[in-house]
Amino acid sequence: MPRKIAVFTGSRAEYGLLTPVIRAIAAVPDLELQLIVSGDHLAGDAEAMAPAATVDITREDARPGSTPRAIGAGVLALTDVYERLAPDLVLIYGDRFEAFAALIAATQMSLPTAHLEGGDLTQGGTLDDVVRHAMSKLAHIHLPTNEEAADRLRAMGEEPWRIHCVGFPPIDLIRAGDFASRDEVVDALGLDPARPIVLFTQHPISTSPENAKTEIDQCLAALSRADAEFGAQLVLTHPNGDLGSEVIIAALDAFSAAHPKAVLRKSLGRRLYHGVLAFCGDTGVCVGNSSSGLKETGAFSCPNVDIGPRQTGRLRGANVIHVPVDENAIFDAIDRALNDGDFRAAVRAAKNPYGLGNTGPAIAQLFTGIDLDDPALLPKQTLL
Repeated sequence: MPRKIAVFTGSRAEYGLLTPVIRAIAAVPDLELQLIVSGDHLAGDAEAMAPAATVDITREDARPGSTPRAIGAGVLALTDVYERLAPDLVLIYGDRFEAFAALIAATQMSLPTAHLEGGDLTQGGTLDDVVRHAMSKLAHIHLPTNEEAADRLRAMGEEPWRIHCVGFPPIDLIRAGDFASRDEVVDALGLDPARPIVLFTQHPISTSPENAKTEIDQCLAALSRADAEFGAQLVLTHPNGDLGSEVIIAALDAFSAAHPKAVLRKSLGRRLYHGVLAFCGDTGVCVGNSSSGLKETGAFSCPNVDIGPRQTGRLRGANVIHVPVDENAIFDAIDRALNDGDFRAAVRAAKNPYGLGNTGPAIAQLFTGIDLDDPALLPKQTLL
């Protein structure tokens, strides 16, 4: 009988990051993929992968209590899903509240769990570190994306035999050239290939959502200047669903109405997003406070302007310029990224700290061979 591997994905962006792993698991005869989806985000370029189960884990409103209520509802819903699917192992990614619910339910049912991207550090005023480290203490198998994260897991007292440094999954797709071509990007977004692109995503900081309006206003003012002074084409995407996101979306809508040539999308999807990053590697820049600006841009030799404290402690390459949430600082960094030839040459020569790919096959091979009946697997030990 194939070993049943349940893979939980809580958002479309997360699905894009997990795609190489999902494909690798589905390709191994000894493994049976059970894709569990929170919501209906598998539209568009992901719809070919039919989920085994769909659960609703969404915040009902913008009040702080909506997140713990969503986690609680998610635990209940996923408990029913796990009982029905009876997976042999559950794979969960990252640090989102949806994933936290998925891991709580699995561990409390004594299901072996693997956690991808544990051990990372952001120190950015969000709840990410707290949730991510809590998930690491619950999980049975750790799949960090870099050696710094693996060292941090060991320092947290996690047993070394549980830790397998596998790299960052999207690098598999990037090295394979599995992303939208330049022509596809131009056609899909109506861009001029002769002009530079500024790709922008700004998320709220969950511990200070009251600052979201001020932060997005500073960012958009800098983008407006880049448009006016450099002829930059602005490609804007919506933030995640954390507290404060509603304010950012409203500001983006107003900006788009005042700048009709700007391209605003709720989501670009993984293939198109990576295609835009490849375009920016030639002539453009990624701007904002998303972790993808640190983890994925380096593989495309794409400059990244990281704004504010959200990703403070995150591992980053030499392509990243960090700036405070200040219009002038953001504009100056965009200017450097677009127009400083020496900096762009250094970006092209820089090493990507997130690995060289083959993450999906490495995880699938691990899941094929690991002894899930090992009596030491479920009762966690802490080496302190």
